[in-house]
Amino acid sequence: MLSSHDIDANLVKITETARAAATAGACLAVYPEAAMHAFGAPLAEIAEPPDGAFGSSVERLAHDLGITIVIGMFTPATDGRVFNTLLVAGDEKTSTYNKIHLFDAFGFQESDTVAPGDERQVITVAGVPIGLTTCYDVRFPALYVQNAATGAQVSLVSASWGAGPGKLEQWELLVRARALDSTSFVLACDQADPATQGRAAGSAPTGIGHSMVVSPFGEILGSLGSEEETLVVDLDLDEVVRARESIPVLRNRRQID
Repeated sequence: MLSSHDIDANLVKITETARAAATAGACLAVYPEAAMHAFGAPLAEIAEPPDGAFGSSVERLAHDLGITIVIGMFTPATDGRVFNTLLVAGDEKTSTYNKIHLFDAFGFQESDTVAPGDERQVITVAGVPIGLTTCYDVRFPALYVQNAATGAQVSLVSASWGAGPGKLEQWELLVRARALDSTSFVLACDQADPATQGRAAGSAPTGIGHSMVVSPFGEILGSLGSEEETLVVDLDLDEVVRARESIPVLRNRRQID
């Protein structure tokens, strides 16, 4: 999806697409970073606790549809900044992941307004352990390896991936590399490209689209273009077992000082 600065309008999109995904048989719906409210506005003014109006609406939607929804929002931090948060709503108790690695890169300084998280998060959906990551996290392989080493068979990355020369190629390369690093499925969901709706990109990160699902062997199992679309993919979890037996990088890794 392409989120805007209108939370109610974003919720309409979220509701429509979650219903379509549930109808198609999905048990997990992954949304982009900043799905609640796009970057490019004073985040402290729009941040809400996970059980605020936005989070409660998503939680009701997940329960009504009988699915788990993972979605990007902003929650208050204690120092006047916010956390860049993934909200997990579903059958289990609502939980969150706060983005660990902040995007102080390519001329953007996320840490000016966003506080870093300090805890990894692995959730369980339909009995499957899933590691949570956000956008810039995808450039840090150790996070994916640690999640996999503690049981995650799937990792997801929700993004608002800034456009620019080579950024699409980097996005695909990084997502596929993290799947190979961790011998896990990677579900990568990015904001759509604003140009597909006649909107300017602006100075804040927006998106380039090209969401994808990658196998533990690095194979792209399904991908989208730059516009708003929904991708539904069935995961064969036996493929994780096969990958970890044939390429046992988790077992073979060594700690070197």
